[in-house]
Amino acid sequence: MQNIRNIAIIAHVDHGKTTLVDKILHTCSLFRDNQETGELILDNNDLERERGITIVSKNVSVNYKGTKINIIDTPGHADFGGEVERVLKMADGVLLLVDAFEGPMPQTRFVTQKALALGLKPIVVINKVDKENCRPDEVHEKVFELFFNLEATEEQLDFPTIYGSSKQGWMSTDYTQKTEDILPLLDAVIEHIPAPPVSEGTLQMQITSLDFSKFVGRIAIGRIARGTVTENQPVTLMKKDGKLVRSRIKELYTFEGLGRIRVESVKAGDICAVVGIDGFDIGDTIADFENPEALPVMHIDEPTMNMLFTINNSPFFGKEGKFVTSRHLIERLEKEMEKNLALKVEPTASNDSYLVFGRGILHLSVLIETMRREGYELQVGQPQVIIKEIDGVKCEPIETLIVDVPAETAGKVIELATMRKGELLIMEPKGDLQHLEFEIPSRGIIGLRNSVLTATAGEAIMAHRFKSYEPWKGEISQRSAGVLVSMDKGSSTAYRIDKLQDRGIFFVDPGEEVYEGMIIGEHSRDSDLTVNITEGKQLTNFRTTSKDDATRIAPATKFSLEEAMEYIQSDEYVEVTPQSMRLRKIILRENERLVAAKKKS
Repeated sequence: MQNIRNIAIIAHVDHGKTTLVDKILHTCSLFRDNQETGELILDNNDLERERGITIVSKNVSVNYKGTKINIIDTPGHADFGGEVERVLKMADGVLLLVDAFEGPMPQTRFVTQKALALGLKPIVVINKVDKENCRPDEVHEKVFELFFNLEATEEQLDFPTIYGSSKQGWMSTDYTQKTEDILPLLDAVIEHIPAPPVSEGTLQMQITSLDFSKFVGRIAIGRIARGTVTENQPVTLMKKDGKLVRSRIKELYTFEGLGRIRVESVKAGDICAVVGIDGFDIGDTIADFENPEALPVMHIDEPTMNMLFTINNSPFFGKEGKFVTSRHLIERLEKEMEKNLALKVEPTASNDSYLVFGRGILHLSVLIETMRREGYELQVGQPQVIIKEIDGVKCEPIETLIVDVPAETAGKVIELATMRKGELLIMEPKGDLQHLEFEIPSRGIIGLRNSVLTATAGEAIMAHRFKSYEPWKGEISQRSAGVLVSMDKGSSTAYRIDKLQDRGIFFVDPGEEVYEGMIIGEHSRDSDLTVNITEGKQLTNFRTTSKDDATRIAPATKFSLEEAMEYIQSDEYVEVTPQSMRLRKIILRENERLVAAKKKS
């Protein structure tokens, strides 16, 4: 049997996972010398490249010294933890990347906890030792402390450590001795990561990922735990609910480099892709036809947040999108649930609206951004945390928030976090920065990033992860300012924006189309104000010797999708179309809003 190593690369966001995979692919001569590959080869969809993060895990393989190494590149952001949890099932060991300056971060703890619980063998890679102020020895101690706190076994605590720089393309067992390549890392993988365990018995393969081809349909991906799978083999698909479905494997592929090659059979221990099985879900088991035995069902952490997704019913409905009806919306959400295990969808009292549950703002915003690029029009409501009743006590999700800021702005950050029921636990120097750790309700984090970045002139580094459900912390004051709302439909004019600039900050430029009830700016006071920005200047046929002063208009404030989602309140929507993003009141007419507010009070 061919030597195989199955490894997952895990780390906090932006610690260099995908860059390291690039270097491994180049080192193992996967490309011609003159081939243009670019950087971040595995971040191959537009959203990943634009945001500089990994969203979906990827499988590749390389051959080194006669050993096939299957590599799983995983997302680093906490919102995509569901993706990490399921793909770790395919691995026997992990490469844990840690930044030589930042050390273990919240997501490092999360993914490490999952990997250690599955009994995976770790290799610690302390990356970016070329950075100024790096502290490899101190970070190594912090990683050991983290493993100890996560109750790692003695074997896991005896982890090998590799130092280096993914970007510069070198790895070494001693950070003071720079090498020419990353071969010491690959040698460590072969030496320390165990070969996949192979037990005797009939076929067992758990589906941990899926792909789609317009030619063959859905493709099941997973690692064969036991037995051998061959083309045209009859099998039993064992569903999570206990249902058995008879099926047959039509085509079989293994991972070779960046692609897949068709094979006749695959033995236990290898990762493969199976074509021909219908109706499967992630977590189902492909088993023997006559004596099927299921593997344990996967457990994925529950979502912590929900948002209302509804059809676009604004006056600009249907101008830009191809998919605009509630049928289009629910079909797309159901399709997403097939591969996104951390996502849940529930119907509401209205046939046009659905509650979508996810891991966080980024998790949901990536789904919305993907949908708008596919031609969907929709509206989304304010993100809400999921409240639970535990032993008769109302409980809410609490998160660990870590902020690294320049010392002179630490006071402002502490004030902003404590205003949102955050409790300061740790305050210590970290290089030339101040390291702050809080426990804060998930509600308090919504909209906090913008305030912190403003207060620190963009220099704060923020990270957070879910900790536990704890008793309700009380009311949290949200947005401190009201909004400017358009009272009419038409094009905004420079004349009116100029006249109203002392009333607040505008979100629209002159010449933009607006409608009644659309949010066009932020009011300088805490109340909402309805204004007219479509009225032009009254012209006369009298000549005058004095010219009008040229209008000086401040540039409009433009939100990203996540910023807009964090900005809106419970009576507002974000309208998302393929080309535009607008904020609006749910009730468009002012007199109807006033009536609704009176009834509520």
